[in-house]
Order: sequence, then C-alpha cells, then structure tokens
Amino acid sequence: MNAGLKGGAAAPRSDAAASRPPLRFVSAASLFDGHDAAINMIRRLLQARGAEVVHLGHNRSVADIVNAAIDEDADAVAVSSYQGGHNEYFTYMVDMLRERGCEHIRVVVGGGGTIAPHEIEALERHGVEKIYTPEDGRRMGLAGMIDDVLQRIAAVPKRAYELRPLNARDHALIARSISCWKAQGLRPAPTRSRSGAPWPARATRRR
Repeated sequence: MNAGLKGGAAAPRSDAAASRPPLRFVSAASLFDGHDAAINMIRRLLQARGAEVVHLGHNRSVADIVNAAIDEDADAVAVSSYQGGHNEYFTYMVDMLRERGCEHIRVVVGGGGTIAPHEIEALERHGVEKIYTPEDGRRMGLAGMIDDVLQRIAAVPKRAYELRPLNARDHALIARSISCWKAQGLRPAPTRSRSGAPWPARATRRR
C-alpha cells in the first residue's frame, strides 16, 4: 500500500487545466458494502489533485448516487464495491443515468478482487468507464490510477448549456445552470415559477 502512494502528492496544474472548472465527483461505497476505507482514500487523492468531491459514505443505493450526481452536476461517480452484486448494481447505474439523459456522467469503480475479468469486460462494454483492479494498483500505483481517472473524465465532452426556462422537476438543468452561473460569476435575477411564486435568486444544493 505504501509503495502505491509514491508520487501521490498533488502535481502542479498546467495553465490550461487551472483555467477550467475543477472536475466534480460523487464518491460512495455501494449498497450493503461497509468497506469505506478505500473510497475515502480515493476521494482524498482526488481532492488533493484539485477535484471537487461530494462524498456520500458507505451503503449507498444506485438511486442515492445517481440523484446526487445529477443534483451536483457531477462529471463522474467513483464507487467502491467489495461485496458482490456488482453486475446488477453497475448495470442499473449506467442505465439509470442514460434514462435520465445524463450518460455524460461517467462511472469509475474500484472492485478489489471481487469482480472477475469477464465481468469487468461486460460492465465496461455496457458503459462503465473503468473498473480498477489490484493489478492496476500494482502496475500504476494509487497516484497513477488517480491520473488515469482524471484524464479519462476530463476527456468526456460535457453538453453545452441550454438557456431555457427552469422547471423544478428538471434537476439536471437546475444543477447545470448553477454551475454555469458560478463559473461566470453571475447571479440570476429572480423569476417566477408556473405557480406564480418567485424563484429564489440562487438555488441551494443538497450536500
């Protein structure tokens, strides 16, 4: 484990990288999985590299993670899974993101030794961005895996922001609007919902 931490200090960011908004992750351990040490380490390493991380802790359902990822306008979710049930769990996660029009939110997984090679191949073919194995850890080290995650997620194109009336049920649009306003240093003027009640000048995200 200590060998894998070599080079784990935050590397200096390039001018181009510094000019972009930081990548945003939702991290969690999967349902019925109490092994949260690994995902806690990963989220700390992501934060050390400048990423924003919303950490949900352990024993989280697919709906918990997908809802948080959409509400937070995340670029990706990082999930550890050591308890089995991974085929159904991650297939359902990818499908739910697609059904909600958020397939740009990528899924990266740390599976220890519990996810077999043929299962990894099938899950990645279905749409999981990457499942990291103990062999990846030995080959790349923790710092190398974090580099790989950040490069993969940074390469995923994010949909252009659509300027249209906000709908309280469209969580993805509300979250994307907040991110765009934040990036531009703007504060939206109060508007009115369909019921006539005024929208708040700034929405509040769940944390």
